[in-house]
Amino acid sequence: MIYEEEPENFEPTFEVVGCFVEVDGKILLLHRQDHKPQGGTWGCPAGKVDEGENIGEAIVREVMEETGLNLPEANHFKKIFVRLPDYDFVYHIFHSPFEEKPEINLRSEEHKDFQWASPEDALGLPLVLDEDLCIKLFFGLE
Repeated sequence: MIYEEEPENFEPTFEVVGCFVEVDGKILLLHRQDHKPQGGTWGCPAGKVDEGENIGEAIVREVMEETGLNLPEANHFKKIFVRLPDYDFVYHIFHSPFEEKPEINLRSEEHKDFQWASPEDALGLPLVLDEDLCIKLFFGLE
């Protein structure tokens, strides 16, 4: 469950960053390897913030590691609060627009494919937990 305001007794164990890389109204989605947590689902480039790293550094690193992209800009959209049955964490949503589709070089140990999809089409895919809510929040969809 995600919250826009910090819920009562929220105790985050880590922070995560994710980025909507966008070109011509389509966002980059990565298909997780089956052996990974939530394997076989689609999501934006994302990952945990390392100790001693700020969120801006983390999103640049994560996108580079997962896609080979060097972000020209990463605009912080919103900090949300995620509560799962076993733990809480903070999730930072970023957005990075590109003028044209960049070359994507996936790390095959993490992702098996990628696609560009409109936010509406993305909602029809099997997405990483709560990715649908993040897409709806960022793109103002119902």
